[in-house]
Amino acid sequence: MRLMSGGLLTALVVVGFASSAGAGPNTRVEQFGSTFAKPACGMVVGHVARCHAWIVTDGTGRTKVSPPATPSGYSPANLQSAYKITGAGSSTITIAIVDADGYSKAETDLGVYRAQWGLPACTTANGCFKKLNQNGVQGSYPANNTGWSQETALDLDMASAMCPNCHITLVEANTASFANLAAAENTAAAQNPHAISNSYGGSESGSTTYESSYNHAGMAITASSGDSGYAAGPQFPATSPHVTAVGGTSLVTATGSRGWSETVWVDAGSGCSTVYAKPTWQHDTGCTKRMEADVSAVADPNTGVAVYGPVNSRSSGWLVFGGTSVAAPLIAGVYGNNGGTVTYGSDPYAHTANLFDVTSGSNGSCSTAYFCHGEVGYDGPTGLGTPNGNTAF
Repeated sequence: MRLMSGGLLTALVVVGFASSAGAGPNTRVEQFGSTFAKPACGMVVGHVARCHAWIVTDGTGRTKVSPPATPSGYSPANLQSAYKITGAGSSTITIAIVDADGYSKAETDLGVYRAQWGLPACTTANGCFKKLNQNGVQGSYPANNTGWSQETALDLDMASAMCPNCHITLVEANTASFANLAAAENTAAAQNPHAISNSYGGSESGSTTYESSYNHAGMAITASSGDSGYAAGPQFPATSPHVTAVGGTSLVTATGSRGWSETVWVDAGSGCSTVYAKPTWQHDTGCTKRMEADVSAVADPNTGVAVYGPVNSRSSGWLVFGGTSVAAPLIAGVYGNNGGTVTYGSDPYAHTANLFDVTSGSNGSCSTAYFCHGEVGYDGPTGLGTPNGNTAF
């Protein structure tokens, strides 16, 4: 049994299911409140990243699919309400999504999501959508992988939810190796986007070879903080001093003027880097190096988001997702919605009044309290807080 934030006990249920290609066996099914979920991508070793998406299942690990007429999970309107996003952004702004492996139905599935919620069409034909391989070619894409395709569907949908008018460029890395993802990141940056979303991570060990690929002045580069709690340790690229590290919350409706409230998601990543120097705009005193996260957004599968994407290698449907993989593209979308000048990850630190502070919940046990507990002001699992409009971005 596992003690979750708020004192809720949840059972760790172990079943078998397919893992991502090239990854080790992944048999985790966890219970978050009344919801079961499993990681979309398998465990990895070495200089390889895993995606940080969790897909909602039944208690045996079978993926739950919603009826097309009534998708479960938070809609774009719900997320816009929770984070007070009122604008639709501009078609002059591009958000890039970097993920591993192929997703042949990316444009088609994105079209279903956007049509369901009344968002404008985003297609290759109308110039809104572009897909590239890691070398910048529109074609010769990597082979499909269901787990990473689910991750990509989530990313495309969350960016769309926060910035419906933004254009989207998807860059598919050949594999989830740090080297290939870094190549894809540079290809994405070459398209001159306003923001690049990265919903994956791995060990900091050996990551300095690839860090320069996440250093692109004038672009907001978001990276998910992880999905295994504080005990997993800091994750790269979230610990790069040139990105906005995005943690995770549990988001529920509530009384009061906001209409919503948030606590730390129990599996959100946080930690003090052992490799990277602290950015000049980060002022917490318990960590002498780079601390993750900077900001956060919804990530708890129990308060998950609606996504249209692959159920398996053959068909697509309405799914519910959690994980800090929800939060990273959501924040990239908020950056795109704002469209203003970006100075690495510093902007939220200069606009803390435009963030909702998350002050309760925990993602583990730690000797320095704010590393793993929600607190007034800055804390590791949720950073400075969640968007209150787009002004902080």
